[in-house]
Amino acid sequence: MDSRRTTIALPHATVSVREWRPAAETGPPVLLLHGGGADSAELSWGEVGPALAEAGHRVLAPDHPGFGQSPRAGWALTQERLVRHVAELVDALGLADYAVAGLSLGGGMAVGHLLDQPGRARTAVLLGCYGLMPRLADGFLGPMTHLTSFLLLRTGLLARMTRSYAHSRPAMERALRDLVREPASRTPALVDAVLTEASTGTGLEVFGEWQRDQVLWNRLRTVYTDQLPSLRTPVLLVHGDRDSGVPLARVRSAADLLPAGGLLTVPGAGHWVQRDRPDLVIPAMIDHLRRDDAPTPRA
Repeated sequence: MDSRRTTIALPHATVSVREWRPAAETGPPVLLLHGGGADSAELSWGEVGPALAEAGHRVLAPDHPGFGQSPRAGWALTQERLVRHVAELVDALGLADYAVAGLSLGGGMAVGHLLDQPGRARTAVLLGCYGLMPRLADGFLGPMTHLTSFLLLRTGLLARMTRSYAHSRPAMERALRDLVREPASRTPALVDAVLTEASTGTGLEVFGEWQRDQVLWNRLRTVYTDQLPSLRTPVLLVHGDRDSGVPLARVRSAADLLPAGGLLTVPGAGHWVQRDRPDLVIPAMIDHLRRDDAPTPRA
């Protein structure tokens, strides 16, 4: 397996791409899209990428503009712009008959891409996917929770709270407990890597731009649910049953709406599901890529 990092000049951005090449390419190439906040291609896919390459896939994991090693773009991050960005990436990388997988923000980018460019990707995997709920929280207190988050965003208080994590190891460790529920997966090395990304990169700032665009006072700007029945691409939804950000019920409903959709519920896992339980998530992804012409059974 060959591992490399390259820089790709796109029409409206320059991005750094982490790539893993198999010794023999026996499956479709895979485009991996990481999440928001203090995330990057290396953080989300550093374990997944090599495993998929060992299974025969060329794997490409870009840092979104302003995240990881990619410089900020000259445009504000909005969902619509990020979806167009994915299409530009696919064209620049020369991908055909490819698979796309995304976590959280990256999952929403993947869904948007599937809807915007129907038929281009042959299959998809969505992990802790964004774009499947109308507000940030469900239940009786959901509207108030959403409004509170909107006010924190608009006043800048949420940004200050988030930046405080970047300079406090105990605070970051507490924050990661909600994302990675398995203590063995929440290693000191992971905490160090997230702290470094949060304190030295611009990911938190550009993610804040995206949040301010998406979080309206009473709802989220982007909800893909009503469009899911039009997706003919085989899709595997992967979701931790202890994900506090996206309720499992919403993901089950999304799986039911997809004509070729399947759901893997990962026990004990939080939102960063592939970091939490790689022992379950990676084999499921490989299996789905091998049999992407049929819906994945429920688990």
